[in-house]
Amino acid sequence: MLIGLIVAIVAMVLNSAAGLLQSDGAGRATRRRPLVLQPRYLVGLVVDALAWVCTVVALRYLPVFVVQAVLGGAIALTALATRWLYGAVLRPIDRVAIVACLLGLVLVAASAGDEEPKGIPPTVDLVLLAALVVLVGALLALRNTRHAWPLALVAGLGFGGTSLAVRAVQLRDGGGFDLVGLLAQPATYLLIGYFLVGLISYSRALGRGDISAVTAVFTVTEVVVPGLVAIALLGDPVRPGWVPALVSGLLLAVAGVVVLARSPAQHLHPERDFVR
Repeated sequence: MLIGLIVAIVAMVLNSAAGLLQSDGAGRATRRRPLVLQPRYLVGLVVDALAWVCTVVALRYLPVFVVQAVLGGAIALTALATRWLYGAVLRPIDRVAIVACLLGLVLVAASAGDEEPKGIPPTVDLVLLAALVVLVGALLALRNTRHAWPLALVAGLGFGGTSLAVRAVQLRDGGGFDLVGLLAQPATYLLIGYFLVGLISYSRALGRGDISAVTAVFTVTEVVVPGLVAIALLGDPVRPGWVPALVSGLLLAVAGVVVLARSPAQHLHPERDFVR
């Protein structure tokens, strides 16, 4: 479990670094040098990929709700990073929110049980497939919407669904890496489907609304929903008697994330504020 927690923390740090790099690259984009030619943006994509690999590794050792909660702490780390890099002034409520996030993450991590899940029911793939179909339908229905929050909600569910699909694959393959066995599992293709839904929805949400509000809806959804579904669907263990601590930790982390996502420190203009 300690290995999984360390790798999840590394993924959180990488996610935060990737966001800062991509934000700075986006701020430097021009017509002559579009976003796809910005080195910092491209490096940010590579760092994002490394973070995803770490997330997959962490899901081999930890329940989904623990991994997702740790990843949600990236927004607190980003708030601190903007203070150091951009000279952003953290409001008193931002400092309280950071403490709330950290305390919530500690409670969530401590509430994870040590026992291994007994297995997953054979209907898991069908449930994940049905949910993916619903999300694809929602994405199509929202293609002309002017509101960002429904798309951010779908994005959070999409990226959260990738964690559920990864756990379904990993639970089946307890041994070494088996490419043939991996490609033979429906969860592998569900993972791709959820990722595409999340990516498209998040991109469209950012084009329709304020990044702070989009981040709040996206992060809260991605942290809370997959973790609770994994407990019910995949049998992720909770330490006996620690359900109140788990709920309290999630509420603290979510509250902190919402406050920080709406903080002015989250949407500075890197091209003007980056400390060189």
